[in-house]
Amino acid sequence: MDEQKQVVENAHGLTYLFDDKPEPAEIREVAEGVHWLRLPLFETLDHINVWLLEDGDSWVIVDTGLNNDRTKEIWENVFDKTFKGKPVSRILVTHMHPDHIGLAGWMVDKFGVMLTMTRLEYLTCRVLAADTDKEAPKEALDFLYQAGVPDEIIEGYKKRFGMFGAAIYDLPQNFYRVSDEEEIVINGRIWKVAVGNGHSPEHACFFCPSLKVVISGDQILPRISSHVGVFPNEPDANNLEDWIGSCKKLKSVFPEDLLVLPSHNEPFYGVHNRLQSLIDGHEKRLVKLLAACDTPRSPADPALFSILFKRTIDKGLFIMAISESMAHLNCLYRRGLVNKSLDEDGRLRFIAS
Repeated sequence: MDEQKQVVENAHGLTYLFDDKPEPAEIREVAEGVHWLRLPLFETLDHINVWLLEDGDSWVIVDTGLNNDRTKEIWENVFDKTFKGKPVSRILVTHMHPDHIGLAGWMVDKFGVMLTMTRLEYLTCRVLAADTDKEAPKEALDFLYQAGVPDEIIEGYKKRFGMFGAAIYDLPQNFYRVSDEEEIVINGRIWKVAVGNGHSPEHACFFCPSLKVVISGDQILPRISSHVGVFPNEPDANNLEDWIGSCKKLKSVFPEDLLVLPSHNEPFYGVHNRLQSLIDGHEKRLVKLLAACDTPRSPADPALFSILFKRTIDKGLFIMAISESMAHLNCLYRRGLVNKSLDEDGRLRFIAS
């Protein structure tokens, strides 16, 4: 690859590999045999980075983008002009969110290869897809009510429930499982699997020691913090503690001089600084939330939202915000710092111990 890439310094202890970013459908090499492709997403988060790895006479794809015609068209162009008839030998998926796994089944059908991912991510995806066309269960509605979600937003949730399956191409009925610390050989190089938790159940990062590169998925992002929430299927989960623990673990696993290839934003150096910043950010918010719980607080309390979020939470973001608020409050509860109870209306209240 061209060694004369421009490097851009960042005041937060990160160094970016480029001073620009590729256009959608433009392919850019970031390390020997490792290529960057940006695919379009939504207005609020307008792109996902996926990664194309040369593998001898074939290619390996890491993450796939959304299941829609626009993304398929971009991929068909890549297959034609970049791959030039070379087959895809493997499809790796970091985790089961639709922007990452959306077209995995389509690619499996197209190339006749096996999907490779962790077991919990595959099975969780299958479970969520199985809810297609079903009504929202009572347990989910009770969770939202207790968390303080307004009736109007609960009604919207009921209408949207079961749409996950429509957001992804049908998953294959089997897959190849990878686990933490497992090694995969691609293009004669060893790539190690490093699993993180909290953002999703068993998120895989793919780390190549010889290239000093890690494909970090949503586990390490440079400019934004990944969503960490608690959801109706596991209302007492301590996903935030899982996330913080994963950041500490990955900081011990990854060398400082890695080039990080994230799913959103741009490739960067400074993995230890970024992981510590993610830990510190949540710990600081936990301290502020604990101070705010000097009086009984609902997870939907505006005083808590103002600590957790820099922007106004509208109806479309409310349930995601509730899930993140619950993650922080559950963490405080598990640490023995707050008590929780139901008030006379059956709504959750948290107060400092």
